[in-house]
Amino acid sequence: MQLDALPGPYIRRLQQIAVAIFLQETEGFGVTPIQYGVLLTVHRQPGLDQRTLAGLMGLDTSTTAGVVDRLEARGLLRRSASPTDRRVRLLGISAEGSTLLTEMEQAVKAAQARMLAPLSDAEKPQFLDMLTRLVRAHNESSRSPTEGMGLSDG
Repeated sequence: MQLDALPGPYIRRLQQIAVAIFLQETEGFGVTPIQYGVLLTVHRQPGLDQRTLAGLMGLDTSTTAGVVDRLEARGLLRRSASPTDRRVRLLGISAEGSTLLTEMEQAVKAAQARMLAPLSDAEKPQFLDMLTRLVRAHNESSRSPTEGMGLSDG
């Protein structure tokens, strides 16, 4: 069996390339793709707890905690106590975090456009459809299945 006939190595390599393109386009902001996803998710759904955030993004809870710690240390996210459970900390985006998201928007769009640039306009939605179907079909096989990003079957 030839390695170049297997989809797995290409999928892994495409993920590496996608991260590299994202970091190139957004390098002035000092935010990783996962950090950006956390900021955007909390911005859109303020008041999430870390466990729910992890489920929405398909991250394990320890990774999520580290990302939230770093974003909080930069003043981009804030934690507050839940009024119903003192053990739970709710997440909110700070004014600085909201400003950063706005400032990053064009760079993130440029990164996404670069990732798909080799495809024709007709191929882009087909590729995204196939990619979405593969992820949805195999979501439960992940160590951290996502409940977010519109990827769950429900």
